Amino acid sequence: MPARLTHLVLNWLVFALCYPLANQLAAQQQVRRSLALALDADIPFLPWMIVPYATSGAFFTLVFFLVRTPEQLRVASRRLLVATVLGTMAFALFPARFSLTRPALDGALALLYGGLDLIDQPYNQFPSLHVAYCVIFWLALVPLVRGGLRALLGAWLALIVASTVFTWQHHVLDVAGGLALGLLAALLVQPGRTRRHTVAFYYGIGTGVLLLAGAWALRSWLLAYVAVSLALVAVAYWRRHAGFLGKQGGRHGLASWLLYWPYLAGYRLTWAAVLLRERQRPAFVRHDGQLWVGRRLTGREARQLPANCWVIDLSCELPETPSLRHERYRHVPLLDLHAPKAAQIRAVLALLEDCERAGEPVYLHCAMGYSRSRFIARLYQRKKSRCPSRSTS
Repeated sequence: MPARLTHLVLNWLVFALCYPLANQLAAQQQVRRSLALALDADIPFLPWMIVPYATSGAFFTLVFFLVRTPEQLRVASRRLLVATVLGTMAFALFPARFSLTRPALDGALALLYGGLDLIDQPYNQFPSLHVAYCVIFWLALVPLVRGGLRALLGAWLALIVASTVFTWQHHVLDVAGGLALGLLAALLVQPGRTRRHTVAFYYGIGTGVLLLAGAWALRSWLLAYVAVSLALVAVAYWRRHAGFLGKQGGRHGLASWLLYWPYLAGYRLTWAAVLLRERQRPAFVRHDGQLWVGRRLTGREARQLPANCWVIDLSCELPETPSLRHERYRHVPLLDLHAPKAAQIRAVLALLEDCERAGEPVYLHCAMGYSRSRFIARLYQRKKSRCPSRSTS
């Protein structure tokens, strides 16, 4: 349940930020462009179609609780995020206005249309997010139903798609664009691949949100700069390129700071927060024999390490403590929150074996001491238990 709520809240937050911003940008430009075709003038206004139109919001919530597996949840959530971010970016880059004026209404339906008007304006036309979402809802829910329920699901989603034109919210081209956007989101987020590119995906989503909110809405070059930097980080994670920050001798060069300063500064702040939160706990622990494991140390903490200690630094995001940048320092960068490659694991394990054969102490650390260093230490201990003679020879 917590994972479902997290995905739901994240999607609603991104939508609640991006959709009104795109509308606001179009309103500020007083957009008059319309994508209406000749046949749009012949489409009747059917007031009751607001009912299926409004149920899209219910689907947007329920889909997170109806899918069965964690993978199905991740796929549905990410497809919706992709559709929201790409769709609202399209609204900002190519705003269009609905060309017809809706007739006056009264009664209950007037209340529903009034509620719609509170959150919507006659912009955000191409592509239709309602239609894109329907494609994603269908792909997420169709494996869960059979027979009559499947036919009912398809019919209702088709009714939602049709309602976008019969409520005079969208033109026909907007519907076509929504279908294309939904299929594109499905193509970009495919089942079985979500774990591998988790970090890259969310950095990519963050890039899109920052571009819309910062670069276009606030006209901030600084936020545009941050967005480009995060896009570069997303590409590096997608390529699984652990050395993208160019850390040499325990330091980052000027070029790295120019390209990635938001990322590097974010890790500095996170490390400072960890220091504060973990101030009552030891910065490192003895894992096994002559192996110590922990996080990036302060200068005072580094003085508590054993004398003549080798340092194996797995962090690519933080500079090494100055006092530990000596001849016994080795850097094997591993991406945070990402499974390392087999060659990277072998390289670290080989260093640990060499130090143990020499009978010398080793300090193995990552940035925060939570994942990478502990993971490698467990692998090394497991390898030693399988091949005890090799590690002690």
